[in-house]
Amino acid sequence: MIDIEMVIIAAVAQNGVIGNMGDLPFRLPSDLKRFKALTTGHPVVMGRLTHESIGRPLPGRPNIVVSGDPAFRADGCEVYDDLTVAFDRARLLASGLGKDAFFVLGGGQVYAQSIDEADRLEITHVEKKADGDAHFPHIDPDVWVKVADEAIDRTERDEAAMRFATYTRR
Repeated sequence: MIDIEMVIIAAVAQNGVIGNMGDLPFRLPSDLKRFKALTTGHPVVMGRLTHESIGRPLPGRPNIVVSGDPAFRADGCEVYDDLTVAFDRARLLASGLGKDAFFVLGGGQVYAQSIDEADRLEITHVEKKADGDAHFPHIDPDVWVKVADEAIDRTERDEAAMRFATYTRR
């Protein structure tokens, strides 16, 4: 079996905010385009609140939702009550699809519980502070090295400028 990378993907404001009351704290179509390009065809793992904020399974990807509520169901998604089991399932699905990675989509609690296991971070650094109640964990420079950093031209539809950065473990 090929080695399957766990990749965390997130858009993070300058003050670490990633969400506000179950929604994204900014509108960034350029980031959403990148998100779709990177994740399509790969298994995706997310917490229940993230799934509910999206409102449906993301098309073109096996969707795995983690919930502590054993009665929770999500049409079109596999649901697990254990993050480790969800990650194992995502690895198995990725392997079966011939993919070398699966993506962790959040939210804040899922990111905090998975960053120590992740192999790569795909971070959109949003060039603004945002109000919000969900935060991305600290990216420790002793653990992570930035291997790519691309400034993105802000389109008229993007609320802020941004940089696409890739981090790998040291």
